[in-house]
Amino acid sequence: MLQLFKFKGGVKPQTNKTQSVGEPIGVAPLPSRLFVPLHQSIGGTPRPLVAAGERVLKGQLIGGADGWISAAVHAPTSGTVRAVAEHVAAHPSGLTTLSVEIEPDGRDEWIERTPIDHGALAPERVRERLREAGVVGLGGAVFPTHGKLTASKTVPMEELVINGAECEPYITCDDLLMRERAEEIVRGVGVFRDLLQPKRVLIGIEDNKPEAVAALQAAAAKLGENFAVVAVPTRYPAGGAKQLIRVLTGKEVPSTKRSTDLGVQCFNVATAYTAWRAVAHGEPVVSRIVTLTGNVERPRNWEALLGTPLAEFVALGGPKPDTDGYLMGGPMMGFAMPTMDAPLVKATNCIIASSPALFPPKAPEMPCIRCGECAKVCPHELQPFELYWFARAKNFGKTQEYHIFDCIECGCCSFVCPSRIPLVQYFRFAKSEIWAREKEKNAADQAKARFEWKTAREEREKAEKAEKLAKAAAAQAAKKAAEAAAAAAGEAAPAPAAAEAATNVPAATNPPLDAEAAKKAAIAAALERARAQRAAVEPKNVDRLTPAQQKDIAEVDARRQQAGIEAPPTAPEESQP
Repeated sequence: MLQLFKFKGGVKPQTNKTQSVGEPIGVAPLPSRLFVPLHQSIGGTPRPLVAAGERVLKGQLIGGADGWISAAVHAPTSGTVRAVAEHVAAHPSGLTTLSVEIEPDGRDEWIERTPIDHGALAPERVRERLREAGVVGLGGAVFPTHGKLTASKTVPMEELVINGAECEPYITCDDLLMRERAEEIVRGVGVFRDLLQPKRVLIGIEDNKPEAVAALQAAAAKLGENFAVVAVPTRYPAGGAKQLIRVLTGKEVPSTKRSTDLGVQCFNVATAYTAWRAVAHGEPVVSRIVTLTGNVERPRNWEALLGTPLAEFVALGGPKPDTDGYLMGGPMMGFAMPTMDAPLVKATNCIIASSPALFPPKAPEMPCIRCGECAKVCPHELQPFELYWFARAKNFGKTQEYHIFDCIECGCCSFVCPSRIPLVQYFRFAKSEIWAREKEKNAADQAKARFEWKTAREEREKAEKAEKLAKAAAAQAAKKAAEAAAAAAGEAAPAPAAAEAATNVPAATNPPLDAEAAKKAAIAAALERARAQRAAVEPKNVDRLTPAQQKDIAEVDARRQQAGIEAPPTAPEESQP
């Protein structure tokens, strides 16, 4: 008998799950348009590989993975690409994201699918297949699955945990999946087991799903797999990865470490199912099971194509007249959809139609009374009231000191707050501000580094230029000195070849000149050039001088001779006409 452990905190809200489990999983019809976002997972944004006007087949690659931590995107059905453009995203902000718009042709024609034998391939090749198939965590985190299928090099893998808890109210997509497709889930878990090589495999399911527990136990026994299917106590958020690991193994994963550092890895049951379809059937992730519940006439789970507009999907349930909005996700961690044009994505596990009777308007927020109830139910043993005060005061440094990034935004604190303070919203605000400031700081640091590099480059170029000028001046001075020495000895000036050789004497054979000597040599060379230029220039307008002008010039020349100044050359006298 496996020993179970407890995690601190948690709440027990009404489950509201029975409404949507009365019928088997239905297959949603083809929508009139599909808007497939290229970014549907944590990591890089896939590159668009199609253009408007192209015909695509179901399962065809339309977005190539950008880097290792990224997942490819595929066409959910066959049809024609109408546009590759921005479209509203499934996000509370209502912002747009690059999406591929496809008009289905009604044929639902698949590409050629190629299964693989994962046992006969290298583990790296299997991971690449999962990456190419776009397999991500379908429990909500949408982290690329292949990135989690590498065990730590220093810590042996002890436990592989499969998450079938599905603890949030209203959501039943994993419950129906485990009931109806248990064998394929177990086979997918076997793929993960073969890649990670853990010592044991634990499948955790909340005890309010007895049919799912029985189905997985029967499937594991049928396939001869020694997997432990365990019913865990129903308590929100037992479906959190760290909480389920704590319940099943007793290990607490610190915020500064990953579960693989403790020899544990965790996957969702829907992720295992899609991994098996990708390996054994060659099918990429083009659809998922979504719970449609709440204020609708026919609550049910549907297997819907990714990219299906929300308006066409909710019509399958028959929304009641008093429906006033829709939540994507559960009531604890979900968010209100800003528009009905947003599409279903890989992270969409539930759509809840809301109404004033189902979700009454929230009462006004009241001041915090410091009762401490939020701290009692926090599964990560934080102090939400402290985080609230500092977030409201915009003292984001203090929120980090109180470990705000350990918060998983489960909503337990907001659920029990007697003052009806939306604590999670304050925490999200603080996190976004910290991320924005960190981004600005990184940008400033990069700009500073670029400026310092530019300054260093300019200084280096300036020094190199000065060195070249000094060498040139020294060479010119050496040349002039050689010419002067030759003139003093009564010799002719050096031939051009000899002069050039004098300027190219290696530095090792010339005596070193300091900067002052080089400067003086450069000045002397400049004066010599000026004299030569003056001597080469014939004075103009001196051929028709009057006797008085010639007398003045003679007097100036006499004064120059007395001062030791060389007189400028004069033109030869010409006879007067």
